[in-house]
Amino acid sequence: MKFGALFGQGIVIYAVMYLALQIFAIHGFSGLSSHIVAIVILVIIATIAGRSLKFRSWTDIAPYSFFWMLEVIAIDAIVTLPYVGTIMYSDWRIWVGYVLVALFPLCAPYTQHRDDLTV
Repeated sequence: MKFGALFGQGIVIYAVMYLALQIFAIHGFSGLSSHIVAIVILVIIATIAGRSLKFRSWTDIAPYSFFWMLEVIAIDAIVTLPYVGTIMYSDWRIWVGYVLVALFPLCAPYTQHRDDLTV
């Protein structure tokens, strides 16, 4: 188990997404286009996190990605919950984001170059 990646990548995913969403809010970027851009950012950062593990199978990545999801939920509870309250959990989009944090790293092995493939 890579404990640095286990704890660190979840924090990085949260930090990048939090920063992106804060920039959107500051500059008034909202609506469907902001959600699409946020999902693209999440896809990129979660895939990078999954690739950083250098595993060849999604089954090896799964424990990490599900822990990252739980970590993001916990950080959200610590950082956002005091300001917004539990109402944030009634928005389905936040739950979709949590699920995507768990699923996108699982795609990482399919985005890596493999030297052992034969044609």
